[in-house]
Amino acid sequence: QVQLVESGGGLVQAGGSLRLSCAASGTFTRIDTMAWYRQAPGKQRELVAGMTTGGSTNYADSVKGRFTISRDNDKNTVYLQMNSLKPEDTAVYYCYLKIRIVFVLNDYWGQGTQVTVSS
Repeated sequence: QVQLVESGGGLVQAGGSLRLSCAASGTFTRIDTMAWYRQAPGKQRELVAGMTTGGSTNYADSVKGRFTISRDNDKNTVYLQMNSLKPEDTAVYYCYLKIRIVFVLNDYWGQGTQVTVSS
């Protein structure tokens, strides 16, 4: 059984920073791709940042230059460093991991963490 636990959300003023963490636990072979999504009230869930197995990254245009996705393989943890936060970044943030268990790839989602940016 694989579980993801997110942490790091909260309330911050515009211009501030937060770092989200997503730790995977359980029995699995390895983490393949990873990503952070967010969903604001009344809006669809959108991709914020992604990282492939090889380390290539991609970002939504709205966060480029402000957000950074990274991973710690030893801790099975993925991070999202968010700088220069804006009120429009307010949303519930979800981590997504594609995890390999022997020969099978499975999709896993974190429970979500609220990020609120005040103006």
